[in-house]
Amino acid sequence: MKFMRIRQFIREQIRVIKQRDPSIKRTAEVFLYPSFRALCYHKITHRLYRSGHFFAARILAVHATRRTGIEIHPGAVIGEGVFIDHGMGVVIGETAIVGHNVTIYQGVTLGGTGKDRGKRHPTIENNVMISAGAKILGNIRIGSNAKIGAGSVVLKDVPPRATVVGVPGKVVKIDDRRIDHFRKLDHGNLPDINYKNYCALCERLKVLEEKIDDKNS
Repeated sequence: MKFMRIRQFIREQIRVIKQRDPSIKRTAEVFLYPSFRALCYHKITHRLYRSGHFFAARILAVHATRRTGIEIHPGAVIGEGVFIDHGMGVVIGETAIVGHNVTIYQGVTLGGTGKDRGKRHPTIENNVMISAGAKILGNIRIGSNAKIGAGSVVLKDVPPRATVVGVPGKVVKIDDRRIDHFRKLDHGNLPDINYKNYCALCERLKVLEEKIDDKNS
């Protein structure tokens, strides 16, 4: 039975990686992906953790981090069809819950905000995309089909089908009708809220300079 589950997991990972990474040329390359190896390790460490073998789970998890550059706490719950692209610097905390078909890019942190006990890490619902360098912190919920922009820092709940960008993260779109755009994972085409704020500041500065010139004339 366990062997069947392992075979099912490998088949699922092959499908997911080939579907979401256009750079893959051969199926055998899947076994070289840090994401594949990190999730394989997590399958084992999570089982050890749930059975009370906490120290053994942590030892193997540390080994996995050194081998892959991806740090997943044994207590984290990871759903099916999860893909960690590139993966270097990804951190997933102990009480984090990651749903099905979630895509996580390099440098992402699903972390806590302090030393609280209990549920202190994010819950990521199904079909969420988290772009490179994003930080999602605290016991918050990211709704299904949401998109988190690169470098965003998210500290509050995000509704389903929302797009979040910026520091701190702000919702800039909800119910985006461009479903195909999401499925292609085109995270380079997210709204640039920082550029909009910069333009607004420049416009305000121009108005103030004109007022000063009028007073001096």
